[in-house]
Amino acid sequence: MPERRSRLEIYLDVLSVIHTGKTKPTRIMYGSNLSWMPLKEVLDSLIEQGLIEVEVENNSKRYHITPKGLRVLGYFKKLQEELVIKRL
Repeated sequence: MPERRSRLEIYLDVLSVIHTGKTKPTRIMYGSNLSWMPLKEVLDSLIEQGLIEVEVENNSKRYHITPKGLRVLGYFKKLQEELVIKRL
């Protein structure tokens, strides 16, 4: 059985998906492998922390990563390269 992702891993997955250019909520949901309610909570939290921003146009939302979000994502990607974490 696959292990569950930590909250940090979920946040980083959502940031990564948005960074790759998937800006619509449905695409982010599929790309990060989350259902709608957990994704909504993560998106709201990332907006509150200034890591992403939302653009509303014609009743359609698009999410974009901020410079702060890029720094956070880069920091954890670099850390992930340096650390080798073995799953038990």
